[in-house]
Amino acid sequence: PKKSIKAVLILFGGYPESISDIKEEFQILNSTKNSEVALLLLNYNQKLWLTDIDKYELASRLQTIIEQHQLPSDNIVIGGFSSGGNVSVLISNYIIEMKQFYIDPKAVFLIDSPIDLVALYMASEKNVTRKFSAPSVQESQWIIQTLDSNFGSPHQNLEPYEKGAVFTSVSNNTSNLDHLKNTRLRFYTEPDTSWWREERMASYDQMNAYYIKRLSERLKQEGFKEVEYIATSNKGYRSNGIRHPHSWSIVDKEDLLHWILQ
Repeated sequence: PKKSIKAVLILFGGYPESISDIKEEFQILNSTKNSEVALLLLNYNQKLWLTDIDKYELASRLQTIIEQHQLPSDNIVIGGFSSGGNVSVLISNYIIEMKQFYIDPKAVFLIDSPIDLVALYMASEKNVTRKFSAPSVQESQWIIQTLDSNFGSPHQNLEPYEKGAVFTSVSNNTSNLDHLKNTRLRFYTEPDTSWWREERMASYDQMNAYYIKRLSERLKQEGFKEVEYIATSNKGYRSNGIRHPHSWSIVDKEDLLHWILQ
């Protein structure tokens, strides 16, 4: 930023997104330049979950970047879109847990992320059976194959899914957020049931929004005091103007920066 730096915002893109994609879909650069928030974008993608090695290597890299660029480590905020939101939550929980790192995030947010891998698997099975939308069927087949090869079927064993996912709703498992109890959390989503029904023939319990809301409610029950569930309406549009509730655009950029600097 042009001003002094009071916070660092680290952003992770969705599964296929590079830095250039994040810049195009979430045009926050001009806002950060005129604020007191330094922005860090990463070409770190294609992760629905993180292995222990992933977590250590990513946390080490982030700490090195903070050091090299002499950025403040006392007000770091980490967030991401879609699978990048999964990465944001998982790496933040890990950093706080591991005392060898000193870049503990003060706030974490996700944007319409597939936080429940079991639910993602089950929804994908329905999509494949339904054969309504070709893009949806293709993606669902890939999801099932990927999860099967890494975790096995959740119908037989939940434990690997609970270890990898942000949230497992069938068992109310939130263990991957245990160290975020004193961290400010924001969960953005746009629960447009009409769009998903018309475009993908998907029911509400197949949407990311359903599980994000359930997670926010569960965390409040467990004593998490700073959890915000932000449900938007008709804000989801891609940079090319196409309507899609699963988009970066559901986030109010100026409000986000205000929240970061609180």
